[in-house]
Amino acid sequence: MSWLPDNEPVLGDVKSCDALELVIVPRTRDLGDGFAVRRALPHGKRQMVGPFIFFDHFGPVQFMSGKGMDVRPHPHIGLATVTYLFDGSIMHRDSEGNIQQIEPGAMNLMTAGRGIAHSERTPDLQRQQGQKMLGLQSWIALPEGKEEIAPSFQHYAAPDLPLIAERGFTARVIAGTSFGISSPVTMVSPWFYTEVTAETGVSVPLDPDHEERAIYLVDGEVEIAGDRYEGPRLLIFRPGDRITVKTTLPTRMMFLGGDALEGPRHIWWNFVSSSKERIEQAKQDWKTGRFAHVPNEHEFIPLPE
Repeated sequence: MSWLPDNEPVLGDVKSCDALELVIVPRTRDLGDGFAVRRALPHGKRQMVGPFIFFDHFGPVQFMSGKGMDVRPHPHIGLATVTYLFDGSIMHRDSEGNIQQIEPGAMNLMTAGRGIAHSERTPDLQRQQGQKMLGLQSWIALPEGKEEIAPSFQHYAAPDLPLIAERGFTARVIAGTSFGISSPVTMVSPWFYTEVTAETGVSVPLDPDHEERAIYLVDGEVEIAGDRYEGPRLLIFRPGDRITVKTTLPTRMMFLGGDALEGPRHIWWNFVSSSKERIEQAKQDWKTGRFAHVPNEHEFIPLPE
């Protein structure tokens, strides 16, 4: 997925709960062929939640036979991408030679560091048959001193991630620690990401130990301190408060956040950095072909002008 800034107004919901700092209504984009994207971060009032600097919700979309997703090779620096699916499959290929079919419930963490290029396409079989797609892509900004680390890719299939089953809800710990359980994923800064699915009328606690926290409502509805919020919404909470959300409908949501970075980041297209000069260098590197190429890919997305 790629990002470019826009000049549209940013909107939020009215809130009355003191523990809620901000409620973000994602902005909708259509990337073609009915492929809907809802963008929650970055936002005009909030750049990051912990190190989460980009949060896209794509789908649901039904691709007909012969159609699919084709995100041509494009570059990243200074961040890690997390692609998480609820429905459908994506074939990931990157300039480090990693090839991985991404399936629902799996954790796929690509760390760009000093630079990586990758493509995201519908696998051949699913393209032939047609498929429904629904998922999330997030960018994790890297901390100072780690922005130029070597690029890498981690994949954990759904059965390899901890799954917590409580009365009325389940939680898959994708990264970091939630509900006292830790994911096996290696990270360079403290952050967490957990998928929670809950039946109607279930109360689910949000761990108060994380410095910055949010809940992204994918679908369904929750009640917090007497106020109701339906998906899609990003609910950002104050540090330290004990939060319990009660579902008023069957709900799927993501708990996310982590330690705040030491300062803001510059973001332009697919580049994130604490240095404007570093982003300018990345622009020139992509424009002049100095990024490593994705093997067996002959297309690429040109630098936006």
